[in-house]
Amino acid sequence: MLVHIALSGLLLLQEEGQAYIGWNPIQIYHQMSPVALVVVFILLFMSIWSIGIMIDRAITYSAARKQSRIFVQQVAGALRDGKLDEAISIAERNKKSHIAKVVATGLSEFQSASTQVTDAELIEASKRGLDRAVAIVHAEMKRMLNGLATIGSTAPFVGLFGTVVGIINAFKGIATAKATGLSAVAGGIAEALITTALGLFVAIPAVWAFNYFTNKVEAFDVEMDNSSMELVNYFVTRRSATNKR
Repeated sequence: MLVHIALSGLLLLQEEGQAYIGWNPIQIYHQMSPVALVVVFILLFMSIWSIGIMIDRAITYSAARKQSRIFVQQVAGALRDGKLDEAISIAERNKKSHIAKVVATGLSEFQSASTQVTDAELIEASKRGLDRAVAIVHAEMKRMLNGLATIGSTAPFVGLFGTVVGIINAFKGIATAKATGLSAVAGGIAEALITTALGLFVAIPAVWAFNYFTNKVEAFDVEMDNSSMELVNYFVTRRSATNKR
Protein backbone atom coordinates (compact mmCIF):
# COMPACT_ATOMS: atom_id res chain seq x y z
CA MET A 1 0.00 0.00 0.00
CA LEU A 2 2.74 2.45 0.97
CA VAL A 3 4.73 1.54 -2.13
CA HIS A 4 1.62 2.17 -4.26
CA ILE A 5 1.18 5.61 -2.68
CA ALA A 6 4.85 6.42 -3.27
CA LEU A 7 4.65 5.41 -6.92
CA SER A 8 1.41 7.39 -7.37
CA GLY A 9 3.18 10.41 -5.96
CA LEU A 10 6.00 9.95 -8.43
CA LEU A 11 3.53 9.80 -11.31
CA LEU A 12 1.93 13.04 -10.15
CA LEU A 13 5.29 14.73 -9.90
CA GLN A 14 6.22 13.39 -13.31
CA GLU A 15 3.19 15.10 -14.78
CA GLU A 16 3.47 18.41 -12.88
CA GLY A 17 7.23 18.86 -12.62
CA GLN A 18 8.84 17.75 -15.84
CA ALA A 19 11.66 20.24 -15.41
CA TYR A 20 12.72 18.74 -12.14
CA ILE A 21 12.29 14.97 -12.27
CA GLY A 22 12.20 12.21 -14.86
CA TRP A 23 12.04 8.45 -15.03
CA ASN A 24 15.50 8.12 -16.52
CA PRO A 25 17.70 6.59 -13.75
CA ILE A 26 20.66 8.72 -14.79
CA GLN A 27 18.51 11.85 -14.65
CA ILE A 28 17.16 10.88 -11.24
CA TYR A 29 20.71 10.20 -10.04
CA HIS A 30 21.90 13.66 -11.06
CA GLN A 31 18.87 15.37 -9.54
CA MET A 32 19.18 13.76 -6.10
CA SER A 33 21.10 15.44 -3.30
CA PRO A 34 24.35 13.88 -1.98
CA VAL A 35 22.68 12.83 1.28
CA ALA A 36 19.84 11.11 -0.57
CA LEU A 37 22.35 9.31 -2.80
CA VAL A 38 24.16 8.04 0.30
CA VAL A 39 20.82 6.72 1.60
CA VAL A 40 20.12 5.00 -1.72
CA PHE A 41 23.55 3.36 -1.80
CA ILE A 42 23.14 2.16 1.80
CA LEU A 43 19.78 0.62 0.92
CA LEU A 44 21.21 -1.02 -2.19
CA PHE A 45 24.03 -2.49 -0.10
CA MET A 46 21.51 -3.78 2.44
CA SER A 47 19.47 -5.31 -0.38
CA ILE A 48 22.51 -7.10 -1.84
CA TRP A 49 23.51 -8.28 1.63
CA SER A 50 20.04 -9.67 2.36
CA ILE A 51 19.90 -11.44 -1.01
CA GLY A 52 23.29 -13.02 -0.29
CA ILE A 53 22.04 -14.28 3.08
CA MET A 54 18.88 -15.68 1.49
CA ILE A 55 20.86 -17.58 -1.13
CA ASP A 56 23.36 -18.91 1.43
CA ARG A 57 20.65 -20.09 3.86
CA ALA A 58 18.52 -21.59 1.09
CA ILE A 59 21.47 -23.65 -0.17
CA THR A 60 22.45 -24.70 3.38
CA TYR A 61 18.96 -25.77 4.40
CA SER A 62 18.31 -27.57 1.14
CA ALA A 63 21.55 -29.56 1.50
CA ALA A 64 20.75 -30.35 5.15
CA ARG A 65 17.32 -31.64 4.23
CA LYS A 66 18.58 -33.71 1.31
CA GLN A 67 21.49 -35.31 3.17
CA SER A 68 19.34 -35.95 6.26
CA ARG A 69 16.96 -38.08 4.20
CA ILE A 70 19.87 -40.13 2.88
CA PHE A 71 21.51 -40.39 6.31
CA VAL A 72 18.38 -41.57 8.13
CA GLN A 73 17.83 -44.35 5.61
CA GLN A 74 21.44 -45.54 5.73
CA VAL A 75 22.11 -45.24 9.46
CA ALA A 76 18.96 -47.14 10.49
CA GLY A 77 20.37 -50.42 9.16
CA ALA A 78 23.79 -49.87 10.74
CA LEU A 79 22.30 -49.20 14.17
CA ARG A 80 19.94 -52.13 13.86
CA ASP A 81 22.96 -54.40 13.28
CA GLY A 82 24.90 -52.76 16.12
CA LYS A 83 27.60 -51.38 13.78
CA LEU A 84 28.39 -48.11 15.54
CA ASP A 85 31.61 -47.49 13.61
CA GLU A 86 29.74 -47.81 10.34
CA ALA A 87 27.03 -45.47 11.61
CA ILE A 88 29.66 -42.86 12.49
CA SER A 89 31.24 -43.24 9.03
CA ILE A 90 27.85 -42.69 7.41
CA ALA A 91 27.40 -39.53 9.49
CA GLU A 92 30.82 -38.24 8.40
CA ARG A 93 29.84 -38.72 4.76
CA ASN A 94 26.79 -36.52 5.31
CA LYS A 95 28.41 -33.58 7.08
CA LYS A 96 25.80 -31.09 5.87
CA SER A 97 23.00 -33.01 7.58
CA HIS A 98 21.92 -31.51 10.90
CA ILE A 99 20.72 -34.91 12.11
CA ALA A 100 23.99 -36.58 11.14
CA LYS A 101 26.01 -34.08 13.20
CA VAL A 102 23.93 -34.77 16.29
CA VAL A 103 23.89 -38.55 15.89
CA ALA A 104 27.64 -38.68 15.23
CA THR A 105 28.34 -36.78 18.45
CA GLY A 106 26.04 -39.03 20.45
CA LEU A 107 27.58 -42.21 19.07
CA SER A 108 31.09 -40.93 19.72
CA GLU A 109 30.20 -40.10 23.32
CA PHE A 110 28.67 -43.52 23.81
CA GLN A 111 31.65 -45.33 22.33
CA SER A 112 34.25 -43.34 24.25
CA ALA A 113 32.53 -43.87 27.61
CA SER A 114 34.27 -46.32 29.91
CA THR A 115 32.69 -49.71 30.27
CA GLN A 116 33.24 -49.46 34.03
CA VAL A 117 30.79 -46.59 34.54
CA THR A 118 27.22 -47.29 35.50
CA ASP A 119 24.44 -47.36 32.97
CA ALA A 120 22.93 -44.18 34.38
CA GLU A 121 26.26 -42.33 34.12
CA LEU A 122 26.78 -43.55 30.56
CA ILE A 123 23.31 -42.47 29.43
CA GLU A 124 23.68 -39.11 31.20
CA ALA A 125 27.02 -38.47 29.48
CA SER A 126 25.47 -39.31 26.13
CA LYS A 127 22.56 -36.94 26.80
CA ARG A 128 24.92 -34.10 27.63
CA GLY A 129 26.86 -34.74 24.44
CA LEU A 130 23.65 -34.75 22.40
CA ASP A 131 22.45 -31.53 24.03
CA ARG A 132 25.74 -29.81 23.21
CA ALA A 133 25.55 -31.03 19.62
CA VAL A 134 21.97 -29.79 19.21
CA ALA A 135 22.93 -26.36 20.58
CA ILE A 136 25.95 -26.11 18.25
CA VAL A 137 24.02 -27.18 15.16
CA HIS A 138 21.17 -24.83 16.06
CA ALA A 139 23.63 -21.93 16.20
CA GLU A 140 25.08 -22.95 12.83
CA MET A 141 21.64 -23.15 11.23
CA LYS A 142 20.60 -19.79 12.65
CA ARG A 143 23.80 -18.08 11.57
CA MET A 144 23.30 -14.90 9.51
CA LEU A 145 19.55 -14.78 10.16
CA ASN A 146 20.09 -11.88 12.56
CA GLY A 147 21.37 -9.96 9.55
CA LEU A 148 17.99 -10.38 7.85
CA ALA A 149 16.21 -9.26 11.01
CA THR A 150 18.45 -6.19 11.24
CA ILE A 151 17.86 -5.26 7.60
CA GLY A 152 14.13 -5.82 7.87
CA SER A 153 13.83 -3.60 10.93
CA THR A 154 16.22 -0.80 9.95
CA ALA A 155 15.71 -0.41 6.18
CA PRO A 156 12.39 1.46 6.55
CA PHE A 157 14.04 3.92 8.94
CA VAL A 158 16.95 4.45 6.55
CA GLY A 159 14.38 5.17 3.84
CA LEU A 160 12.55 7.47 6.26
CA PHE A 161 15.75 9.41 6.79
CA GLY A 162 15.92 9.89 3.02
CA THR A 163 12.28 11.00 3.12
CA VAL A 164 13.08 13.68 5.69
CA VAL A 165 16.03 14.87 3.61
CA GLY A 166 13.80 15.04 0.51
CA ILE A 167 11.18 17.10 2.36
CA ILE A 168 13.89 19.47 3.57
CA ASN A 169 15.13 19.84 -0.02
CA ALA A 170 11.54 20.50 -1.11
CA PHE A 171 11.27 23.42 1.32
CA LYS A 172 14.64 24.65 0.13
CA GLY A 173 13.22 24.59 -3.41
CA ILE A 174 10.33 26.76 -2.26
CA ALA A 175 12.75 29.25 -0.68
CA THR A 176 14.98 29.31 -3.76
CA ALA A 177 12.17 29.66 -6.32
CA LYS A 178 10.19 32.00 -4.05
CA ALA A 179 7.10 30.10 -5.13
CA THR A 180 4.83 27.47 -3.64
CA GLY A 181 3.82 25.63 -6.82
CA LEU A 182 4.29 21.90 -7.24
CA SER A 183 7.05 22.44 -9.75
CA ALA A 184 9.16 24.15 -7.07
CA VAL A 185 9.06 21.12 -4.76
CA ALA A 186 8.89 18.32 -7.34
CA GLY A 187 12.56 17.38 -7.03
CA GLY A 188 12.58 17.17 -3.24
CA ILE A 189 9.27 15.32 -2.98
CA ALA A 190 10.28 12.81 -5.66
CA GLU A 191 13.56 12.26 -3.81
CA ALA A 192 11.62 11.60 -0.60
CA LEU A 193 9.24 9.16 -2.28
CA ILE A 194 12.05 7.27 -4.02
CA THR A 195 13.93 6.65 -0.75
CA THR A 196 10.70 5.68 1.02
CA ALA A 197 9.76 3.15 -1.65
CA LEU A 198 13.30 1.76 -1.78
CA GLY A 199 13.39 1.33 2.01
CA LEU A 200 10.17 -0.69 1.92
CA PHE A 201 11.37 -2.64 -1.11
CA VAL A 202 14.47 -3.74 0.85
CA ALA A 203 12.72 -4.39 4.18
CA ILE A 204 9.71 -6.44 3.11
CA PRO A 205 11.62 -9.36 1.46
CA ALA A 206 14.10 -9.40 4.37
CA VAL A 207 11.31 -9.74 6.96
CA TRP A 208 9.56 -12.40 4.90
CA ALA A 209 12.79 -14.38 4.45
CA PHE A 210 13.66 -14.08 8.16
CA ASN A 211 10.30 -15.53 9.20
CA TYR A 212 10.51 -18.27 6.57
CA PHE A 213 14.02 -19.37 7.52
CA THR A 214 13.26 -19.13 11.24
CA ASN A 215 10.43 -21.61 10.75
CA LYS A 216 12.88 -23.86 8.92
CA VAL A 217 15.31 -23.74 11.85
CA GLU A 218 12.52 -24.56 14.29
CA ALA A 219 11.61 -27.60 12.19
CA PHE A 220 15.27 -28.68 12.22
CA ASP A 221 15.32 -28.29 16.02
CA VAL A 222 12.34 -30.61 16.34
CA GLU A 223 14.00 -33.20 14.12
CA MET A 224 17.26 -33.01 16.10
CA ASP A 225 15.42 -33.32 19.43
CA ASN A 226 13.50 -36.35 18.17
CA SER A 227 16.70 -37.95 16.87
CA SER A 228 18.40 -37.32 20.23
CA MET A 229 15.58 -39.01 22.16
CA GLU A 230 15.54 -41.96 19.80
CA LEU A 231 19.30 -42.33 20.11
CA VAL A 232 19.12 -42.25 23.92
CA ASN A 233 16.48 -44.98 23.81
CA TYR A 234 18.77 -46.94 21.51
CA PHE A 235 21.65 -46.56 24.00
CA VAL A 236 19.45 -47.78 26.86
CA THR A 237 18.30 -50.80 24.88
CA ARG A 238 21.82 -51.62 23.71
CA ARG A 239 23.27 -51.26 27.20
CA SER A 240 20.58 -53.51 28.65
CA ALA A 241 21.21 -56.14 25.99
CA THR A 242 24.98 -55.99 26.70
CA ASN A 243 24.49 -56.47 30.45
CA LYS A 244 22.33 -59.55 29.93
CA ARG A 245 25.08 -61.34 28.04
